[in-house]
Amino acid sequence: QVQLVESGGGLVQAGGSLRLSCSASGSIGSINAMGWYRQAPGKQRELVAGFTRSGATNYADSVKGRFTISRDNAKNTVNLQMNSLKPEDTAVYYCAAQYGSLWYNRWGQGTQVTVSS
Repeated sequence: QVQLVESGGGLVQAGGSLRLSCSASGSIGSINAMGWYRQAPGKQRELVAGFTRSGATNYADSVKGRFTISRDNAKNTVNLQMNSLKPEDTAVYYCAAQYGSLWYNRWGQGTQVTVSS
């Protein structure tokens, strides 16, 4: 079993920055990949950035060049540095993990990110 807890959400003005952190606990050895999803009101949940055990990363086109996913193995955390934030980035951001699977099947409770114009 694995548990994911997000932190770092909040309210920021357009052009500002936020750093989200996801702390993983439990059977972390069974995690194949971790990433960040977001869901805006009235829209489907989308993958923002992913980070595999091998170190490969991928980003949604809408955030590439502005967001950076990273990991801190010492703290069992995955981070998302969000720069040059736009109002359209407003969403609930979820930490997600592929737990013994090729599909994201474990989720944190989410953290609200609101970008004002």
